[in-house]
Amino acid sequence: MNNFKVVGLGPGNLDYLTVIGKKVIEKAEVVIGGKRQLEDVWSLNKEAIFKELKKIDEILEFLNKNQKKNIVFVVSGDSGYYSLLNFLKRKTDYEFDVFPGISSYQYFFSKLQMCWENFKFLSVHGREIDIYKELLESKNGITLLTDDKNNPIKICEELISKGVNGVEVFIGENLSYKNECITSFKIKDYKNYIKNYEMNVVILKKE
Repeated sequence: MNNFKVVGLGPGNLDYLTVIGKKVIEKAEVVIGGKRQLEDVWSLNKEAIFKELKKIDEILEFLNKNQKKNIVFVVSGDSGYYSLLNFLKRKTDYEFDVFPGISSYQYFFSKLQMCWENFKFLSVHGREIDIYKELLESKNGITLLTDDKNNPIKICEELISKGVNGVEVFIGENLSYKNECITSFKIKDYKNYIKNYEMNVVILKKE
């Protein structure tokens, strides 16, 4: 049985896609992913069938019926970090060849010229965690993948309400794209930076 493939695209801009990831996509018969990811890689293989990932059950049925096809899943960032890969491994008995990409946090730290080995990496994208507790227990700070509900301003408000001070906030929007925007401020000044932040990563750095 042919192994399916999972390719991490990196932060978004195809300049950050690995060489081997690009080769895998170029040889695919079918490319499956989210709408934005498919738009990003369409130019690499205009002969492939592009299938948007909407309902997981439909995708699993598609795999069952097309086990001999060269099918490639494309995912944001690093395929091993809060990725579709975990779900595919839990829900199927298939083997997957995995080609990791650069995570958004790796890219963000490089833009800030900061090292990240002493930070804790978490996600509030579609999940709830105790950010206050995680920040207290971290050495240098925490990095968060966010969503519309758990956005940078809500995170700041929650921490301020619990007496947090001495934290620097970095927000990276649309990282690696042409409209990339990086904002930084002291958490006590967050009210001066209230706005809607697009597709972002948040770093909370202890001072």
